[in-house]
Amino acid sequence: MRQTLRVAAYAVVVRDGRLLLARSPAPGGAPEWVLPGGGMEHGEDPYDTVRREVEEETGYRIEVTGLLGVDSARHAFVRHAFARHTFARRLGRSADHHAVRLVYEGRIAGGELRNEIGGSTELAAWHPLDAVPDLVRIRMVDIGLRLWRERPAAGRVEHAE
Repeated sequence: MRQTLRVAAYAVVVRDGRLLLARSPAPGGAPEWVLPGGGMEHGEDPYDTVRREVEEETGYRIEVTGLLGVDSARHAFVRHAFARHTFARRLGRSADHHAVRLVYEGRIAGGELRNEIGGSTELAAWHPLDAVPDLVRIRMVDIGLRLWRERPAAGRVEHAE
């Protein structure tokens, strides 16, 4: 089984009781809201990654105000197996995928809200914090908000089963 590692950086940006999110199109399903952020380029510092990704996806330049924590998740992608955390993979190859995601807190430092063109997201918007549970969103949104609210000394939150 092939092993892969992806390191990414995301931002939790809250202003006036609203959370900044980007919407990612989901092939064959409903679009999902995500924290602005994404994968590091080779040789890039994660601090620079989160600033670049937020600007690409939302139009805002942010000041990073802190590191909230790190999320680590491992998924096995095996052809035609549907056990927990196991998904069909394109081209029928199997992979043991490990994702490490750094979650930063950010504050708007400039720019204007706009949608990303030709990228991984299609819409950027502010959402009231109390409305987030009703959104179609990826789990990383909830993890980021827990890190932001709880600020755990260990820099991580346990995943709900």
